[in-house]
Amino acid sequence: MHINKIVINQNRFPTSKAYPFNLSILQKTKALDLTMPVTVFTGENGSGKSTLLKAMCSRCNIHIWEGVYRARYETNQFEDGLHHALDIHWVNGSVTSSFFSPELFRNFSQLLDEWAINSPGILEYYGGESLLTQSHGQSTMAYFRSMYHKKGLYFLDEPEAALSPKTQLDLLGLLNEMSAQGNAQFIISTHSPILMSCRQAEIYSFDNRSIERIAFKDTPHYKVYNEFFKAL
Repeated sequence: MHINKIVINQNRFPTSKAYPFNLSILQKTKALDLTMPVTVFTGENGSGKSTLLKAMCSRCNIHIWEGVYRARYETNQFEDGLHHALDIHWVNGSVTSSFFSPELFRNFSQLLDEWAINSPGILEYYGGESLLTQSHGQSTMAYFRSMYHKKGLYFLDEPEAALSPKTQLDLLGLLNEMSAQGNAQFIISTHSPILMSCRQAEIYSFDNRSIERIAFKDTPHYKVYNEFFKAL
């Protein structure tokens, strides 16, 4: 375990009227205790799980790869300010950390190709070939295998978006393997019951007024899939 507690300080909220500070789960949750090597955030779209995940990254001084800036019709000055209201409890000081999101991974893959023009050896770290020449799922797993076999704190935002069910099982195997070794800690926002089933995972639900622990088989995602296959 590299971090074991996240404190949400409502007294630092700049407003209670604008997103994300108007979310009940952030207004009602004082802290999250992280007691397992894998922490899973689950909940419906718009529940705030990815927003909290990214804010935790910012508070941990993790760089999030961004694409080219695009002007927006409507902006929210408070949208990216949640990290100012968070405190992170490190166990033994900060460690190597990273953030993964399928929507940003393409940008990283393109930058990696540009670096490889002058330093082709860098591709050996990611399986020996350009991530752009592989399928989305193949390149994503190549990245996971290269990154997650060392000590670190790893944030993943809905990684299943790029993965088939079979490849999700490959990622699940990697999570089980690395969490059992005790060097890597994962915090994952996901809709995937496959990833939620990780043996070393603690699941937090964002579907109530506050963020609450939930058992795997009590998650709506498990119940939906279970009822679907029963009805076939």
